[in-house]
Amino acid sequence: MRSSMIAPPGRTPVSTRMPQPQSLSRPDTLAQRPWDARLARWMVTPLKDTRVAPNHLTTLRLAVGLAAAAAFLPGTFGWSNVGALLLVLSNFLDHTDGELARISGKTSRLGHLYDLASDAVVTILIFVAIGVGVGVKSAAAVSLPAVWLGAAAGCAIALIFFLRMRLEDRVGKAGTQQASVGGFETEDVLYLLPLVTLFNVTTPFLIAASIGAPLFAIWVIMDYRRVMRREQPVPVGPTSGVA
Repeated sequence: MRSSMIAPPGRTPVSTRMPQPQSLSRPDTLAQRPWDARLARWMVTPLKDTRVAPNHLTTLRLAVGLAAAAAFLPGTFGWSNVGALLLVLSNFLDHTDGELARISGKTSRLGHLYDLASDAVVTILIFVAIGVGVGVKSAAAVSLPAVWLGAAAGCAIALIFFLRMRLEDRVGKAGTQQASVGGFETEDVLYLLPLVTLFNVTTPFLIAASIGAPLFAIWVIMDYRRVMRREQPVPVGPTSGVA
């Protein structure tokens, strides 16, 4: 039932609909999106009317991500650089399935869950593999702690991505907008991983990630709980008016 006010003769009725916040009603235009999402949209547009499905691109992204994780395992300078480059490619491919789904209308709940699972698997395994590689380069006594450092960072980042997806489903993409500068978002920092391996500072990077990622995950959990409480429906009594 929709309620409305009755206007006196000669007066324009006044709407009782509450205005929507500008951040939630603003259209998500291509020009406002990150550079990697724009490039992914441009690259997958020719696939719109083909038999290529978003799940195919998700599978490709998963395969490249697993290859990146395997490349980090030896812990050598060369393989670590290969792993970093494969991770950059995997992160970029992560945008292609969603862009193809949007422009082709080939969206599904199963595909969404498949994408989330692939994100979690790749993220966790990448950091665990980095930990294994760091342990191989170091003394045997620190190999186990290095693995656990990688697992802590990977699980924290996977949790952050998962909670952001849940928030996006609840309040829309505008409500979960990441901090961005010049078309680059916070998560794009992983595109800098080749510099980490090139300058051979993987161990400090792993230590920093194992500390920073869990701390940021705690902040995201608090923000998630705050938004969920705010979005809880408030019981409203019967309203008077004309249906």
